[in-house]
Amino acid sequence: MAEHHPEIPSEDELKKLPPDGGGYWNRLVFEQSPYLLQHAANPVDWYPWSDEAFEKAKSEDKPIFLSIGYATCHWCHVMERESFEDTEVAALLNRDFVAIKVDREERPDIDQLHMAACQSMTGGGGWPLNCVLTPEGQVFYATTYLPKQGQYGRPGMMELIPTIALAWQKQRDVLLNGAIQLNKQLQALSGVSAAGVLDENIEHQAYLWFEQTFDPEHGGFGDAPKFPLPHQYFFLLRYWYRTGQRQALSMVEESLQAMRLGGLFDHIGYGFHRYSTDNCWLVPHFEKMLYDQSLLLMAYSEAYAATGNEFYKQTAEEVVEYLKSRMLHPDGGFFSAEDADSEGEEGKFYIWRYEELKAVLEESELTWLEQHYCIFPQGNYVDEVSGRMTGANILHLSMHPLVSADKKGKVDHDKATPECWRNQWQLIRQKLYQHRERREHPLLDDKVLSDWNGLTIAALARCSLLIDSSDCLEMARKAFEFIRLNLVDENSHLMKRYRNGNAGLPAHLDDYASLIWAALELHQATLNNDYLQQALNWTEMAVDKFWDSDNHGFYFTEANTDLAVRAKEIYDGAIPSGNAVMARNLAFLYRLTGESRWQTKFNKLIAAFAPQLNRYPAGYTLLLTAVDLMNSPGQHLLFSGAGVAEDILRPLKGKYLPNTLWLAVNDKDRVQGGKNTAVPASFKLSFSGNEPVLCFCQDSACELPITGRDNILSRLNKLVAENRISGNSDAC
Repeated sequence: MAEHHPEIPSEDELKKLPPDGGGYWNRLVFEQSPYLLQHAANPVDWYPWSDEAFEKAKSEDKPIFLSIGYATCHWCHVMERESFEDTEVAALLNRDFVAIKVDREERPDIDQLHMAACQSMTGGGGWPLNCVLTPEGQVFYATTYLPKQGQYGRPGMMELIPTIALAWQKQRDVLLNGAIQLNKQLQALSGVSAAGVLDENIEHQAYLWFEQTFDPEHGGFGDAPKFPLPHQYFFLLRYWYRTGQRQALSMVEESLQAMRLGGLFDHIGYGFHRYSTDNCWLVPHFEKMLYDQSLLLMAYSEAYAATGNEFYKQTAEEVVEYLKSRMLHPDGGFFSAEDADSEGEEGKFYIWRYEELKAVLEESELTWLEQHYCIFPQGNYVDEVSGRMTGANILHLSMHPLVSADKKGKVDHDKATPECWRNQWQLIRQKLYQHRERREHPLLDDKVLSDWNGLTIAALARCSLLIDSSDCLEMARKAFEFIRLNLVDENSHLMKRYRNGNAGLPAHLDDYASLIWAALELHQATLNNDYLQQALNWTEMAVDKFWDSDNHGFYFTEANTDLAVRAKEIYDGAIPSGNAVMARNLAFLYRLTGESRWQTKFNKLIAAFAPQLNRYPAGYTLLLTAVDLMNSPGQHLLFSGAGVAEDILRPLKGKYLPNTLWLAVNDKDRVQGGKNTAVPASFKLSFSGNEPVLCFCQDSACELPITGRDNILSRLNKLVAENRISGNSDAC
């Protein structure tokens, strides 16, 4: 929505402004968040979340109007245009409230708590999230989007503001009592009522839920809106791998194919949109989020390794290309998101009018596009409100030459080979891409977040093994160094956000958890034990900062939080929870190092959340992959010898071995004489020479060491064959 937002003053100009921003700006002009800066010229007297705002509310005896959103949120833009840029609404807000703006991506702790309040009060949630608080910060009203004027039985800002202001003056006791009762409910977020034991068949119970809710016609689970939720496919692939249940693999394949063929995927510039508004993955909500690209990259890479289908590898490579072209910071980190809107309309950058396509393409090219990408003069999707054709087209495929049949079983009878098909499409795509580049681009949210970057680094490192991509590995390494250089403070603690040379905000559990995951995946991709050491260091910090010593599990925030409630999150939404990622990290570290303290922490975490998992196991799929890792027979490869990494890893690249881990000792580790705690001392002592050595362990029992490069490679090839995963679809 760039046309609505004036250019932010330079650093020198900002220094000349008064603390309240002056007559034109408000206090948000001094912030780093792109979302807050979007509101810096609003006539609303916005404050960032700060002691100053709460002190003002107390001194003036006013309630707080808290509005939470993010820079690429369509309905946040709508509410800004209708209300926050409106002088009438602003006058009422400034008169009756102290107004606070929060970027949910910078402060997910604030968002999490107030979203829970909204869901408790209304049964729903979303963004923009608008709450009214007491000056002490307790919620007594919550809702999502509000128009300026009431409509369809829904109050508008012009009615709501004076109504709440009057109630604050005349019925304050009622409001305060409601706030107290709600706060008691929210306190339940800070702990677990009782520990328990996981059901023995919990993974099967989760699988049954997916089997029952699977959409056999369109892929995915349940009804619209449909979110990608890649961690569900991580779980189903592991369930198939362990049990041989072919339906689990089929659900993964049909869903991943449908998402890639549909409008959820940007066929011109690549990358996935945030979710589908319909059942068939055609009409997306057009935002592109970094975390979706990351987790889907991992899902398609794993699907390729599990099946050998080049379609999934190609999709993974396209996601990587999107990350490089649009989301990559020049110094190596990754930006957060691209907006759904441009020129005031959602999706305008991505949709195509038939006449426009006709002007750009040759007649034969347009005919080809009509046949393959479902293009029509009247458009190919209907307006949600009117039910009429929009006149616009969203590019999508009903079939693909690398997929033998579409979701309805219709075989692609196009006689062209996949290579010829791809060549024809690339000629057309380049024309459309160049034409589209002349349009106004959606806003890029260019802040770098530790947690989302952790997910991206983990995905790239894993992808580098699964599709054998040195490019992915280099991107992962460079991004990891970017984090270490720019988002680690002088005390080695992580920070949350980096933008324009400015790093700040305390890191939360998700930041540590995701970057530990990233370090572990980089270790597996490189056999460099420095990454393992970094994972161990950050895990120690996470335990120290977030672990609940009484009831177990990890809090989302540190003890010195400025919120009334320290919440614990375990449910996997669009992004896996911090506790789920930490469970995976703990299982990984125990399997890799054999240190019992990680197993103990893992068991306590699982016991703490067992009652919730048992009630609805399908809601905790990433955590179930951690359970699968901890409970599997577990294959462990121990390497030693000079320069073993590249040769040793090659037979394992492109192979789906989800619970096989490897560890190497090199000259550097031996010289350190045990100071590098990442490598067990017993392992250092066991392999002291320079000749390559492999020790293969499973179920806590190890074979005799194998020496010599050829013998090691032979054993690794045998391992791949034994695991039924040979990069060939016949292995299914």
